[in-house]
Amino acid sequence: MKQRVQHPKVQECRRVANAYWFFRYWHDEMLPDGTVKTTRKRHICGPSRGPDAITKKQAEAIRDKFLADLNAAPTRCEAAVKAQEPVEVGAIIFGRLARLWRTDFVEREIGGRPLVATSTRAKYISHLEKHILPRWKDTRLAEFRAKEIRDWLQSTCQSWYAMDDLRNIISGIFTKAQEWEILPETFANPMSRVKLPRKWKVRPEKILDEDQTARVLARLEDPHLLINETCLSTGTRISEVTGLMIKHVDLERGCIHIEQRNWHQDIDVPKTEKSRRTLALGNLVERYRQWIARLPRKHPDAWVFPQPTDPLKPTWDSGVRMALKKAAAAEGCDFEGLGPHSLRRANITWRQEVGGSSIEASKIAGHANTKITEEYTIVQLKRQEELTLRIQQKLAEAAGKKTEKAAELTSVRGAPEVPPSLADAEPVTPVLQ
Repeated sequence: MKQRVQHPKVQECRRVANAYWFFRYWHDEMLPDGTVKTTRKRHICGPSRGPDAITKKQAEAIRDKFLADLNAAPTRCEAAVKAQEPVEVGAIIFGRLARLWRTDFVEREIGGRPLVATSTRAKYISHLEKHILPRWKDTRLAEFRAKEIRDWLQSTCQSWYAMDDLRNIISGIFTKAQEWEILPETFANPMSRVKLPRKWKVRPEKILDEDQTARVLARLEDPHLLINETCLSTGTRISEVTGLMIKHVDLERGCIHIEQRNWHQDIDVPKTEKSRRTLALGNLVERYRQWIARLPRKHPDAWVFPQPTDPLKPTWDSGVRMALKKAAAAEGCDFEGLGPHSLRRANITWRQEVGGSSIEASKIAGHANTKITEEYTIVQLKRQEELTLRIQQKLAEAAGKKTEKAAELTSVRGAPEVPPSLADAEPVTPVLQ
């Protein structure tokens, strides 16, 4: 198929009794043998004279509406791509790339397994349908401008992270199009020029301190208590805990195997490949032993934390979060955003405070890299004070050693010695002249 963007001029035909506005355009027709027949056609917009006459501007609006569908037709982009014929890159409509990205990547499954995790897929589709396509679906690639995109992000999003998500999704659509050889390698991704403002947070990154955590947990009962203790002790995500089956708990070795997660009752693989990991339970082993012994089903595929009304389904994380917030409110330490994820954040922070390295904390948390771990780590005021006092103590010890050394040298040397010749000499009386 020939790739063309048509925008002919509107002309007036006066050689007939009923004058009219019209424009000419090229029409491509795919024949049964696979060849393309191109013909020149005329489209009449409306009368230019008489009682029903329309203005030239109205005729141009009719032309633009007609050509919008014609230029966006599959034969302009998709058929050309399938036929592996040259495509005028700037004329490709973004909405068609976005739909291809959604069907062939976001929603695609291989061997019954999705390419994209369920929660991530839901986020992608939501952003695509609610924000991206309503604004950019009819935009041609050549029409993307960095300032226009940045202004749209700032007016659309209430948080920095939402802006980052939208920018990354659009950028990912272009990247996949290059990977699939729809766009050439030389294509400059317009999102690379979109710079976001300084990062800000809608909710404060906060965790409960040790005393507050102990008081809050004391108000919980199993299974909510055991679930929250697992998030706090092992750094698991709440979806990973509610997705545990009996076969994932190894009481002999004292660990749990993270092999799946439960996101809104959708059982899926862990968030990332590094999220597949084995975590030590520590002193929670006996708690798990007692809890599993009380379960109505002991089958390896039975849920460790089933729903009270339906043991065949895992518990909802919303109930766990609600119980935690209620206990925190009773202790007067509730805050916006408090939940099992806050306990995971506390684990990552405390693990480094007790001597673990950032690499250890990152691997145990199942993060893709230590940069994410850095975002999760909170240097609390109490920790800062502890480190500051250590520095001051080292300085004080150094100053003390210096004073002791000076005193020691003084005691060893004693008072300044007087030469013997001066000690035995007669006092001299000055002579006044």
